[in-house]
Amino acid sequence: MHFAQYYLDCLSQASYLIGDKTTGRAVLVDPRRDIDDYLHDAEAAGLRIELVIETHIHADFLSGHLELARATGATIAFGEAAETGFPIRRLRDGERLSLGADDGQGVTLTVLATPGHTLESICLVLREHPDDDVPFGVLTGDTLFVGDVGRPDLLSAAGHTPQDMAARLHRSLHTKLLTLPDATRVFPAHGAGSACGRSLSSETSSTIGDQRRFNYALQPMPVDDFIRLVTAGQPATPGYFAHDAALNRDGHPLLEPGPPPALTLDEALAAREQGAVLLDCRPLAAYTRAHLTGSLHTSLDTRFAEYAGSVVTPGTPIVLLTDPGTEQEARLRLARIGYDHVLGHLPDPAAVLDRSPALSSRSRRIRYEELGLREPQLAGAAGADGARTGGTEPADPIPTDSLPTDFLPTDSPPTDSVPADIQLIDVRNPAEYEAGALPGARNLPLAGLSHRIAELDPSRPVVLYCRSGNRSVIAAALLEARGFTDVCDVIGGYDAVGTGAQ
Repeated sequence: MHFAQYYLDCLSQASYLIGDKTTGRAVLVDPRRDIDDYLHDAEAAGLRIELVIETHIHADFLSGHLELARATGATIAFGEAAETGFPIRRLRDGERLSLGADDGQGVTLTVLATPGHTLESICLVLREHPDDDVPFGVLTGDTLFVGDVGRPDLLSAAGHTPQDMAARLHRSLHTKLLTLPDATRVFPAHGAGSACGRSLSSETSSTIGDQRRFNYALQPMPVDDFIRLVTAGQPATPGYFAHDAALNRDGHPLLEPGPPPALTLDEALAAREQGAVLLDCRPLAAYTRAHLTGSLHTSLDTRFAEYAGSVVTPGTPIVLLTDPGTEQEARLRLARIGYDHVLGHLPDPAAVLDRSPALSSRSRRIRYEELGLREPQLAGAAGADGARTGGTEPADPIPTDSLPTDFLPTDSPPTDSVPADIQLIDVRNPAEYEAGALPGARNLPLAGLSHRIAELDPSRPVVLYCRSGNRSVIAAALLEARGFTDVCDVIGGYDAVGTGAQ
């Protein structure tokens, strides 16, 4: 058997190439849109990709089933309940897919219908030989993760309540997956940082036995308790999820390779006048030091596509502001979530800003101490990182030159809340906020902020914070692009408060 996992850190997404070396027949499960690695590895291993299987209709990335079907002639397969806008093979519960010879021997996959995350969700039990008592492993899609289970609330808009889907998920877990031997390896579709669950581990594989013992959602409990547990505290849903789910269901244009064209400053500004957004992809420190006024921001060294999909409306034309040599990476990572309308890129933004200081702005950032607040009860908040809450972000080194000169520390004694005219906004996910927050802060997660800006008063100051200072800068850029003029964020975020308290 040939078995390979492909893990994409920036989207916390896993895909799998499985083949029978004797016959050369192979399947690819949950592929991303850029397929060159799969094709290269299959050719090197002497494999023919005959079937592309989707464990469900994905919402967090644009899948590569159409690209692979064009490149290889492979058939696209989904669970039997899937409704799509293109021809598919429907896989029935209990169906066995043999990659071996006609004698029935060889690598075999058995389909398990496991509704709960979505209606059409399936898992695939993989055996190197069809009569193996202990399977090699099970590909669990978004039904079971290492340390978590799939969120059941993504179909609310389609009339299926999270409680109903959670009950289905419970049945799928206990009547299908947990009946497998403990030694069966678990290969999920996502890891830590994914918004498809709230407590995903950074480990990319496990075993059924370990998950039975250590996964919080698989511990013995009444069904009603399970439903309450898995429907609470889920990460905010990024704005692009519905867009990607529709494209994965109905069909999408095929990925076009190649770098985006270079634009002049005048061309970039003219594109913005026509409705495009300027997306600054440089590292956080470079952006906060100087950026084109009104540009959005999300750095390539973090969860670039997910954050871009949270602040840029699907279908909006995009002009990239990238460090030299990174424009193709930025375009590809946007394409992985279906953001194909990239008009071009502005080469070397730092040099452009040096030549055009009148078009440049500097981010306003403050230290926590400058808010004049008492230190909150942390309740373990310093540990509320991405592995537990779905809110990963790299620690932000504090740039000593980024403090605004007009925001000076106060000599007043600490208080329990900020002044009434200041809007203190926590842009972390709900579970992070519930684990501990700054006094007087409201929770408006970054993923949904663009749809809730009307809840804020642009005439009053806004102070933003997150865990470490990354998401808050992204949120500040969004507010400034929407016309807010008095916005700053807390350097180091809530982690800085935890460090100070210790």
